[in-house]
Amino acid sequence: MGHVDHFAYGALTPVVAYLMSCLGSALGLLCTTRARAVRGWVRLRWLVLGAASIGGTGIWVMHFIGMLGFSVRGTPIRYDVAKTITSLVLAVIVVGIGMAIAGRRGAGVPGLVLGGLVTGGGVASMHYMGMAALSLDGTVEYDSLRVGLSILIAVVAATAALWAALHVSGFVATGGAALIMGVAVSGMHYTGMSAMSVRTDGRHGMAHGVDASQFLAPLITGISLFTVITLFIVALSPSADEIKEEAELNARLARLEDGRSSSIVAAAQAGKRTTHRRRTENDPRDYFRAGH
Repeated sequence: MGHVDHFAYGALTPVVAYLMSCLGSALGLLCTTRARAVRGWVRLRWLVLGAASIGGTGIWVMHFIGMLGFSVRGTPIRYDVAKTITSLVLAVIVVGIGMAIAGRRGAGVPGLVLGGLVTGGGVASMHYMGMAALSLDGTVEYDSLRVGLSILIAVVAATAALWAALHVSGFVATGGAALIMGVAVSGMHYTGMSAMSVRTDGRHGMAHGVDASQFLAPLITGISLFTVITLFIVALSPSADEIKEEAELNARLARLEDGRSSSIVAAAQAGKRTTHRRRTENDPRDYFRAGH
């Protein structure tokens, strides 16, 4: 059996991975709170940003930053590019689907549970697809019990994340929820990693793909740049409370405008009736109709 080290750089990779998970989760929550305050295409744009933040930064980036600290003695580690990118797309899509299911009007608890199952299963699939992208000189084996535990953690974490995305608002509450989500996502990752073992066979040249420094680091850098851009978008946009206040103000102004228009129309109609009556009273023909 090959010696597996999940912390080749000590506490650096798990700490950075946890912080990125918290940042992505916080941005995703801020995006979804804004999505709840608007309708139409604006809502869809915020939901897409939220899914990309949670699925891309909060889950996928966390996973592969953690993988930068993964090593196996006696074998190089390479990554399959197509499978790695597919795992990223999968993470974003399943979070978006989970939000759509849980956020349906009248979905309630059943919708939340179903969304959590879909998202949690997708997150676990992302993790193990990312692990399937590994290529090394040996055979990877998994402990079924720990794999099942990691999937359970993923489902619970996803359900909690969806609940927070639909109900949590305010800076302090969002920050607290993001810290908890970071713990859950990191816990799922390292539980899944602890389930694996590697049987090296001493043959070299079996590892195919690209080195982490050639592929993962630039990709993680690109997604981190997306995260920074999203952070600026969120910071410069009105908060959910401000959006609601503006919508309420516009609604009141519309009602006042409607009331004012109705008053003007009523006054105009009353003026027409008064003018008509006066003209009728002053009509000379009425004098002759009266028999004079």
